[in-house]
Amino acid sequence: MRLVFAGTPAVAVPALAAVHASGHELLAVVTRPDAPAGRGRNLVRSPVGAWADEHGVEVLTPARPREPEFLDRLRELAPDCVPVVAYGALVPPVALEIPRHGWINLHFSLLPAWRGAAPVQHAVLHGDELTGASVFQLEQGLDTGPVYGTLTDEIRPTDTSGDLLERLAHSGAGLLVAVLDAIEAGTARAEPQPADGVSLAPKLTVEDARVRWSDPAFAVDRRIRACTPAPGPWTTFRDERVKLGPVTPVSDGPELKPGELLTEKSRVLVGTATAPVRLGEVRAAGKKAMSASDWARGARVAAGEVFA
Repeated sequence: MRLVFAGTPAVAVPALAAVHASGHELLAVVTRPDAPAGRGRNLVRSPVGAWADEHGVEVLTPARPREPEFLDRLRELAPDCVPVVAYGALVPPVALEIPRHGWINLHFSLLPAWRGAAPVQHAVLHGDELTGASVFQLEQGLDTGPVYGTLTDEIRPTDTSGDLLERLAHSGAGLLVAVLDAIEAGTARAEPQPADGVSLAPKLTVEDARVRWSDPAFAVDRRIRACTPAPGPWTTFRDERVKLGPVTPVSDGPELKPGELLTEKSRVLVGTATAPVRLGEVRAAGKKAMSASDWARGARVAAGEVFA
């Protein structure tokens, strides 16, 4: 089939590469416009756009996919289908109608669970044991279209959102290509999503990533893993923001108040509403990430000090 691929972040690149290698004809990619990044705030191509540049594929960067110039170019390309992975913009009906097989979206959850921008983060945050990926027909509703196929993946006890998303990006790429092959062969069947089991996964904010030490240890652990690497878990120490890596709940620690720090010979513990957790990496403002023990020695953490 003749395809135009729509996507923006690095998590979309494995699917883009798989589509490119699949034998289908990749005509162009659609991605978000170049955006300022880094200390110099220079304009930077999206990961999808950069991959396309390297492989000689045309790149379309409409500010909004309803722009007449973009719609005209899409009509000229005349794709049979537009596979989508984390594009990041609302696609209007006029664009959805141009490819004869529409736009099909690879989404990193088992729909109808976790519709929205942050399905993997919410699955980890809420303690799901199983997640996966779905390929569905894009329509105007928020991830509401009929589903062509799914795959499942177990959420491991130490998985961060980054770990899980990387696995799903690669396994989901194969699922997307399989659906495209089935569409071309005329054997694909999209099933409506059930009305039960719907949950929403809005983007996690910086405030969502602030650790609540008054939560139980398991909830502290989940929040930190869910917000790793983005938006990045954090707390405050001596009125300054401190970024945290994943923690480990411990069952043999002393009783500590929520947020209370205890520096031992080989570990640093923090109190929660239940058992303490063992800190992993800590990154103080303006410094590189380091082990919790090195941070505590450098900061000279005193007995009874707390994370706010």
